[in-house]
Amino acid sequence: MTDKKNADRLKAQRYVAMNRRARHDYFITDTIEAGIMLSGTEVKSLRLGQASIQEAFASAKNDDMVLLNAYIPEYQQAGAHLQHETHRARKLLLHAREIKRLVGLIKREGVTLVPLGIYFNKRGIAKVELAVAKGKRQIDKREAIKARDWDRDKARILRNNNR
Repeated sequence: MTDKKNADRLKAQRYVAMNRRARHDYFITDTIEAGIMLSGTEVKSLRLGQASIQEAFASAKNDDMVLLNAYIPEYQQAGAHLQHETHRARKLLLHAREIKRLVGLIKREGVTLVPLGIYFNKRGIAKVELAVAKGKRQIDKREAIKARDWDRDKARILRNNNR
């Protein structure tokens, strides 16, 4: 019975919030996993699957990396004095070497840190998947849509020819 419980616990990561638009708006060059400092009510809200990182980004502040503009709603079952701010800056937990590398990348023109998703790892700890990204121009977005549509049509044609 315990093997079944362990297998359930070790299933793939469960994403709480995803930024699906990031892959459309940016060229993703590198991804990194970072821990995030949360209060108790923030964790409970995340476990309910309530969060939005569509407008969020990461930045350097006082030799630390912080996640800005991420929305985690208030936890309704908590009292008014225990609530957290919904849009506060949340510290990201990274090694000093990683922070220095990311700050160097951010200083380059057009490069930003975008969160791709927030999830709980196998141990139940909240993690943020950050992407080092460079913005796409409108023509790049159109070309990506054309390529995706062609791949879909090509797969449909091949599937129909094999019947």
